[in-house]
Amino acid sequence: MATRSTIMDTNSFRPEMAAALDPETRRLTEERDVLGPAYRLFYRTPVHLVKGEGAHVWDADGTEYLDVYNNVASVGHAHPRVVEAIARQASLLNTHTRYLHENILNYADDILSTMPDELNRIMFQCTGSEANDLAVRVAQAYTGGEGVIVTAEAYHGNSALTSKLSPALGTAQDLGLTMRMIPTPDTYRLSIDGKPASVCTAEEFGGWMAAEVRKAVADMNRHGIRFAALLADSIFSSDGVYPDSVGYLQPVIDTVHELGGVWIADEVQPGFTRTGDAFWGFERQGIVPDLVTSGKPMANGLPTSLMAARQEVLEPFAGSIPYFNTFGGNPVCMAAAQATLDVMRSEDTMGNAKRVGAVFKQAVTDLMPAHPCIGDVRGAGLYIGCEIVKPGTKDPDQAAALDILETLRAHHVLTSVCGRFGNILKLRPPLVFSEQDVDWFMSAFTDTLQELGL
Repeated sequence: MATRSTIMDTNSFRPEMAAALDPETRRLTEERDVLGPAYRLFYRTPVHLVKGEGAHVWDADGTEYLDVYNNVASVGHAHPRVVEAIARQASLLNTHTRYLHENILNYADDILSTMPDELNRIMFQCTGSEANDLAVRVAQAYTGGEGVIVTAEAYHGNSALTSKLSPALGTAQDLGLTMRMIPTPDTYRLSIDGKPASVCTAEEFGGWMAAEVRKAVADMNRHGIRFAALLADSIFSSDGVYPDSVGYLQPVIDTVHELGGVWIADEVQPGFTRTGDAFWGFERQGIVPDLVTSGKPMANGLPTSLMAARQEVLEPFAGSIPYFNTFGGNPVCMAAAQATLDVMRSEDTMGNAKRVGAVFKQAVTDLMPAHPCIGDVRGAGLYIGCEIVKPGTKDPDQAAALDILETLRAHHVLTSVCGRFGNILKLRPPLVFSEQDVDWFMSAFTDTLQELGL
């Protein structure tokens, strides 16, 4: 039997749960049959949301919830400056990139100004899947290879190409024959030469990961596959949130280049000030990628994504193959993206992520002595992973993690799980999350753990 997808199925509603629903919720879940069986809803009792503001959302009954999950509304639900920018441009014109328009040019210059000078070309799409799909094609054209390396629980999209590079989708999803996986950089469980990874230096940990890349490329070579790229996000979100130690990715990117490949930095999760230490996740690690992709946080909910590149890496593809995305880079989405970027600067979302994220992480960490089900707390800025284990061990406890999620929902707090065992609470709120929001979460989390006897 196929294993379920860790990112899609772990915290999902299933039809056999319908009997416990109130009539209206059950009716809505049944009407979703028209969408087919591939879609997923969160929670055993799905939430019917109708309004949002900042880090808070409301359901159809007027109940307020704390959003500790959503990096799509990165500067907060319904931010008035973004809403105004969307409405203003929509009232004027919305078309595509085969006509001239200032919005795409102005935003391209502005967003590239946040990146290293080496990244000086940019193209726009609608989703992270499309951005990663294009980046892989660009990498393959530049290197002349096909082989792509990902980590063991990575998710990079749902196109035909990127789904085959996304082991987190579960074993029902075929993986690419030219793809190779390296282990999750699990600082909680790994040992390197008999030494716990959590106490290894950046050089030691980076050396271990670089050696794994060498093994993967050697296996490609044995099968006649030429190496093209390592595709990874620098916080390893789907793998379970592993942001440290800072600097360990430099030996890895050096090895990728030595072996003839390029680094594609998937910044959908760690980018746009999320880590609090830098605008981009790769910047926090002190590396300069060859290609950068991002999507969800860019336009506060409008479908917008990007692929930035070194000019010399892009040229073999873009100089010979036309590329057109009907909706990618349209004037309305570019207006939304520009407004979102302006808000990030004026409201200092990076500083907020650093300050509030530190308070948040410490508050969760402080619960560990009284609640041994919390095995590890790790993260950077407003991206925190809280690993739930069987007390006294490092054995993952998915059942307890899911019970925690459902009880948090009963306390009007929304989040989810990630990681290869589906046991890591993924705490990734909008970037406007406040210390008062931390207090709400901690009160609900403490009550939840006590109610569950954990």
